Amino acid sequence: MQLPMQAAALPADSLHVSYRTVRAFTERLCEPLAIEDYGGQSMPDASPVKWHLAHTTWFFETFVLKRSVPAYHAFHPQYEVLFNSYYNTVGAQFPRPQRGILSRPTVEEVYRYRRHVDAALAELLEAGDAARSPELLAAIEIGVHHEQQHQELILTDLKHLFACNPLRPAYAAASPSPPSSAAARAWLEFPGGLREIGHDGGGFAFDNETPRHRVFLDPFALATRLVTNGELLSFIDDGGYRRPELWLADGWDVVRAQAWQAPLYWEKHAAGWMIFTLAGMQPLNDAEPVCHISYYEADAFARWAGARLPRETEWEVAAAGAPLSGNFVESGRRHPAPADATPPAGLTQIFGDVWEWTQSPYVAYPGFQPLAGAFGEYNAKFMSSQMVLRGGSCASPRSHLRATYRNFFPPAARWQFMGLRLARDAS
Repeated sequence: MQLPMQAAALPADSLHVSYRTVRAFTERLCEPLAIEDYGGQSMPDASPVKWHLAHTTWFFETFVLKRSVPAYHAFHPQYEVLFNSYYNTVGAQFPRPQRGILSRPTVEEVYRYRRHVDAALAELLEAGDAARSPELLAAIEIGVHHEQQHQELILTDLKHLFACNPLRPAYAAASPSPPSSAAARAWLEFPGGLREIGHDGGGFAFDNETPRHRVFLDPFALATRLVTNGELLSFIDDGGYRRPELWLADGWDVVRAQAWQAPLYWEKHAAGWMIFTLAGMQPLNDAEPVCHISYYEADAFARWAGARLPRETEWEVAAAGAPLSGNFVESGRRHPAPADATPPAGLTQIFGDVWEWTQSPYVAYPGFQPLAGAFGEYNAKFMSSQMVLRGGSCASPRSHLRATYRNFFPPAARWQFMGLRLARDAS
């Protein structure tokens, strides 16, 4: 297997600090867990926490240590199959829907696996320039960002697992949002014309963010804030989940097959709507951004509201130059936050809170070339039947995000922190 032919964005010493910081933060996310929480798998799309801890370690062992350190001793020969996710060029994988049956290795053994790989990687990074090729450092940098993706998955997969438990356990205590009123919806217009999108080569990016290229846009407008729970409630009260004219054909089929009546984790009680959060059941706050909705629900709501979803080209042009500030995982809130009742001028909540569905299918940019070898499987082979989301969420690490970042999921997916911002054409 070839390593990716690209230079790391960080020098070796900074990369080592980033590696240690990210690895430690992953384990910090696990501190509230009981040992029984590590092994549960609530659906095929989710994975046990124990598997995430091992798979991110497998990534460094497989793509860095085994290919760069001739004397490296693998922790366990069968881990190459057990913790391979989807890399066919590496070899066989243990079936994804069955990850929850793996009572062994134990949690303690998985943590020992992490210590084993961390020690070997530290030795490699401290060995001097002779052992640190540009390709090697690039592989480590991809692994760091890969682990940050799994930090978000740990939280979203745990949330789904806990929501399936009748006890409705809380991952950790959190302060609910104070009652507040959302600012009135306002629109910010953007001129049309020839623009550039895609990563410009400064700093880290995944291959699917490249190459930078020109796009032509008609004038458009974006809502200055995200759609709220209260607005989605109005959609529900107006029969939105019962009106086929609002839905794409595939979406309407899913609504009927899954009996959707509200976003995921919403429950209607005698006292009103409640929502399951990582802090347990909480009263629904009308001013918070709506989340855990599918592309189909976002599209239907936008149609009901007399608007549409943004195209990813529009979103990126609008977000270019915006400060990378918002409600990220580092805040400890782990739940979307209401926008300011009197927001500043311009777009708000553009980063963090919820991933924003766009109406754009996940396809390659003009001139796209995937990375060589197994790293080419990371993004390129999923460019079918997926839709693009932008902006990050309250479970995303801040240092992992940028305006060019392209997330992607199937249109029926809901268990991630997914929401929407409205768009419309402008004259």
